[in-house]
Amino acid sequence: MDESDALFAAFHRTAEPAAAGAVERLLRDGSDADLARINAVRLAAQAGIDEEPVIAALLHGARLGLLEMAWNVLCPSCSGVLEAPASLRGVRRDYHCAFCSLDSEPVLDDTVEVTFTVSPRIRRIAAHDPDGLDVWDYQRQVFFGSGVAFPEPEAFAALAQRALVETVELKASERMILALQLGHEPLIVVDPVTHAAHGITVEGEPTQERQDLALVFDEARTGAGSDAFRPGPLRLSLDNRSAKRVLPTVFRLGPDLEALIGGRRPFLTAKRLLSNQTFRDLYRTDTLDIDQRLKILSLTFLFTDLKGSTELYARVGDLVAYDLVRAHFRLLHEIVAAEGGAVVKTIGDAVMATFPSPHRAVAAALRMRTAMQGLNAERGADDLVLKIGLHEGPCLAVSLNDRQDYFGQTVNVAARVQQLASAGGIFATETVLHHPEAARHLAETGAAARAELRALRGIAEPVPVFEIT
Repeated sequence: MDESDALFAAFHRTAEPAAAGAVERLLRDGSDADLARINAVRLAAQAGIDEEPVIAALLHGARLGLLEMAWNVLCPSCSGVLEAPASLRGVRRDYHCAFCSLDSEPVLDDTVEVTFTVSPRIRRIAAHDPDGLDVWDYQRQVFFGSGVAFPEPEAFAALAQRALVETVELKASERMILALQLGHEPLIVVDPVTHAAHGITVEGEPTQERQDLALVFDEARTGAGSDAFRPGPLRLSLDNRSAKRVLPTVFRLGPDLEALIGGRRPFLTAKRLLSNQTFRDLYRTDTLDIDQRLKILSLTFLFTDLKGSTELYARVGDLVAYDLVRAHFRLLHEIVAAEGGAVVKTIGDAVMATFPSPHRAVAAALRMRTAMQGLNAERGADDLVLKIGLHEGPCLAVSLNDRQDYFGQTVNVAARVQQLASAGGIFATETVLHHPEAARHLAETGAAARAELRALRGIAEPVPVFEIT
């Protein structure tokens, strides 16, 4: 048995069978392009299986060394990959996309994606040696993120021919001069390797006099520039002063280029992965640096507390009560994971969990209440009762006590809402229940929500809170 066979055998022992099979087939039989940046959401759709086990399988594969995981910081406009660190620790606070001439701060909801690449120890692909890729393969496999949906090959070729003016390959220290004839359409010169870009606007009366533009490509990623010229001849001087080859490419700006790179598909976001139980279990301390503060625009928090646990210990004894509390924790963990969430931490007999969207948190809360009723019925008692609170909003992903955690007013409100709940009660804020899928789930399960204004400790104004019955 060679190394890859041994790794695949270990992989099948850790991942769900259907998902493990889909990942192994892709790694063994997929094209080089398919393996450059694996999109977990797309892979699940192509395999016809649920997304959560596929994400878990890819994470197990990365942990075993079958795959390499990258956290790609995306331009919010073009979805170009501005940086691709191997860990969330490598994500900085500020980025610039020269192609779009846009400054941005990474947001874990939609501008940091997580992709997977086959490890070279399993299979070597072209993207492992990007200097060998032609300009279009470099654009598709390296420059753009996995959420860009390029047209089918025939349409792609036609659009590329119309959008492309010229492209060249310059090795380190090479220079080249291009002779262009400017029409009236604007152009842009882009190098996907150094991420440099330079806009060319065309205005005024046509001229027969030669116009000159000199561009230098170096390691500094000097960013975006622009110049205006008249219609007519342009001598474009290209100088590669970097230590690697560059691929300066001249595009016509307009509908053809937009159609070429403007398609989008769902992808695995950093926010979703941070709220994935398998990720938190496998990468418990390998996420954020102590000083990092990364923004999340929308995350749903679920807090639980076990009512009367102190009295339970006194009534049934420490050993029995301890086993019951552990059984309750096991059930909650299973439900959170099944609904695509993750347990962030336990505090005494309480649980703090996160979900990428409100409807999954609502579904988890309802299942938790039913599970506790079932556990009580098995015991012939009614003393295991949860109090549950839900809230959704923005927050910061931070590192606290050597683990990835969350900070902000949304977290505080969610904890306060849980404190309002009576025995067996589920309380949720307006932002949770006004989410369309959450409202639909409540309707489908026959649950009702009764609203009232409640004062929350530390919150100045009363907050509309709904009790789910």
